[in-house]
Amino acid sequence: MRMYDIIKKKRDGFELTKAEIEFFAFGAADGNIPDYQLSAMLMAIYFKGLTKQETADLTVAMAASGDMVDLSALGTVTADKHSTGGVGDKTTLIVAPIVAACGIKVAKMSGRGLGHTGGTVDKLESIPGYKTTLSKDEFFAAAASSGMSVIGQSGNLAPADKKLYAIRDVTATVESIPLIASSIMSKKIAAGAECIVLDVKVGSGAFMKTKEQAEMLAREMIDIGTAAGRKTAAVISNMDIPLGKNVGNSLEVIEAVETLHGNGPADLKELCVELAANMLTLASKGSLDNCRGLALQALESGAAFETLKACVAAHGGNTDYIDNPELFDSAKYTLEIKADCDGYITAMDSERIGNAACMLGAGRKTKEDSIDPAAGLEILAKTGSKVCKGDILAKLYTNDEKLFDAAANEYKAAITLSDTPVEVMPIILGSMR
Repeated sequence: MRMYDIIKKKRDGFELTKAEIEFFAFGAADGNIPDYQLSAMLMAIYFKGLTKQETADLTVAMAASGDMVDLSALGTVTADKHSTGGVGDKTTLIVAPIVAACGIKVAKMSGRGLGHTGGTVDKLESIPGYKTTLSKDEFFAAAASSGMSVIGQSGNLAPADKKLYAIRDVTATVESIPLIASSIMSKKIAAGAECIVLDVKVGSGAFMKTKEQAEMLAREMIDIGTAAGRKTAAVISNMDIPLGKNVGNSLEVIEAVETLHGNGPADLKELCVELAANMLTLASKGSLDNCRGLALQALESGAAFETLKACVAAHGGNTDYIDNPELFDSAKYTLEIKADCDGYITAMDSERIGNAACMLGAGRKTKEDSIDPAAGLEILAKTGSKVCKGDILAKLYTNDEKLFDAAANEYKAAITLSDTPVEVMPIILGSMR
């Protein structure tokens, strides 16, 4: 079998066999196929697409190109969730404890933030002592004892995807729904959970800018998960507005703890309950309505909060910071962003708001950049709010005062004020099975 022939076949619009796709994926992982042929193949896929069978075969091959986690040793149903990225998205810190408190094990691998989107691993590492790198035995022990464990992604998890994503990033082939879907799902399948819920973001702060694009991606991923024998569902959520109020690593942990105590923002609570209910439904805990009730009960009883605290302890983290979030270091400097005139906030560019948080030190431009756990911002007025001149729209936090000017300009540019109010879209735009 030659890569030349496989490229030509796809270039001419023909369907590839499972063996041909495996040759491509495994060759990418082990370095036997040169980058120029991988690039040509990705461009052929970008223009000619993949059938559902090809997409499923590529996903399974990429998952099988490295470590495959077997969670059966946990002795119960396991569930996972994945978000396609967003601003202020701390849902894992709330959803995983809810689901675990309801008796479903959540043993998941999460990523770091890059660009305007935050990463769960960075948020957890803002808790002093929390270890996101565990041995296999430690990972299983943490999940068994607390009901959940969240660690960083294994270096050998879906290596074919890691190689192909790096090439896609520099060859203008990122915007291919089959390639996006197979990239996400290869890691979820390799991570081992039986039930997978996908939070597919849509809007200014998301990769998918329209609901139609988000639904196409969700359908592709659900079909892949089903073909791989995993129970899979998707929730389409609004990322035209940042989620919750806080953007930044320790700031988002604080907001997650507040939400687990019943004091969090309404949009964040609503989305987390919906995601948790979908995970519980897939895990055969009852109808969606019944599972929403279970999720709310886990929140209101304090069981979800205690589960997060137990997880932090199992990972070596200092649980004093969960009991008393005011212990987190505060940034040295604060800047208030004020309204220049009266009016209604009619739009927020979530991506630019995420960029502003990054400029303050909360995020990375490259994977090698360090982050400031205390940096970020607090949103005090969101789309639909009526504001008067001089009202505080947001507070920016940083340990480097020189970063304020650029971040403040970026935040102000993200806000649209108008004389007339606007209808605010709901946080949940739909769900799919």
